Order: sequence, then structure tokens, then C-alpha cells
Amino acid sequence: MASTSDIRKGMTINHSNDIYKIVEFMHVKPGKGAAFVRTKLKSLTTGRVIDNTFPAGHKIDEVRVEARQYQYLYNDDSGYNFMNNENFDQVTIDEKFIDNPQFLMEGMMVDVLFHVAEERPISLELPQYIVVEVTYAEPGVKGDTATNTLKPATIETGAEVRVPLFVNAGDKIKIDTSTGDYMERVKE
Repeated sequence: MASTSDIRKGMTINHSNDIYKIVEFMHVKPGKGAAFVRTKLKSLTTGRVIDNTFPAGHKIDEVRVEARQYQYLYNDDSGYNFMNNENFDQVTIDEKFIDNPQFLMEGMMVDVLFHVAEERPISLELPQYIVVEVTYAEPGVKGDTATNTLKPATIETGAEVRVPLFVNAGDKIKIDTSTGDYMERVKE
């Protein structure tokens, strides 16, 4: 058992029958009254972010979470299937535990977070950025470059993203997987 003085960013705790990761925290010592710790917690099972305040000295149940590298294989009715390249263990993860599954590509390496005590996967983290090929994009209208206009484009994973007018089918682009935003065109 840890206490509020042990709280740090990235720590995982068991709170309200769920596993949360501490995204932000702030120790507050008001002029009048007892000290407390204000936190922002992200659920590793649902992805929901909540605000919570712990009184100073409150005992918290720390959970050991381990990130392991897995390779994405395929998607079927039971979920998304991944394989550990070291021991060839396979694990299936439900879509609700994956943020932005539309950016998963076969063969992509991802980090699967495991609850160490129970030896079960709890969530999946995609790489921050991916480089993908644009498979379909409407041609840009000549002369329509005065503003930062975006157009829809389909990428090789099948997802649709918004890209600048100068991006065409066959171009490679860099995408932020957390937001789905276009970052830049990649030259080969």
C-alpha cells in the first residue's frame, strides 16, 4: 500500500473497482484546513478520464502494470489478435480497450499493458505516429490554396483522415494516432 505522498505521473492504481493511470496530480496545502492531492485519472479499461481528490495521507492501492511488445496479426469476431515475437504467445484484445483501432496495420509493433498480478492484458498503446500510404484522395482544385483547406483521404488501413489539398493518392503521410491528425508528407 502506498500513500498520497507516493503519487507520481504515470502511476497505476486500483480505485473504485477499476485500474486507473495518474495523468496529472497536484499537492494542495490550503491556508485553512487539511492538505489534499488533486488528481486526474484515466481508466485503463474504459479510457474515461475523471477528476478525484484524495485527502493527505490517504492509502492507495498501487497496481503493477507491465508494457510488453506485441505484433498485430489480424482482427476477427473475438477481437484483435496480437503475438509476442519472443515466445510466440498470442493474446486477443477487445476493441473497447484500444484507442483508435482504425490505425492498426498488420505487422505493426504495439505495447500491450498487462496487469502483472493477474497476468491479463488491460489496454493497448499504439505508437505516437505512423507512416501510411494514401490509397484514395480527391484531386485538389487548382488555385484553392489560399486557405488551410483540408480534404478527406482514405489511408491503407481503411481509415479516413483529413489532409491538405496537395496530398494525392500514393503519397506517404505521417499521422498522429491519438488524434488522427495529419502531421506531414513523408519523402522517400
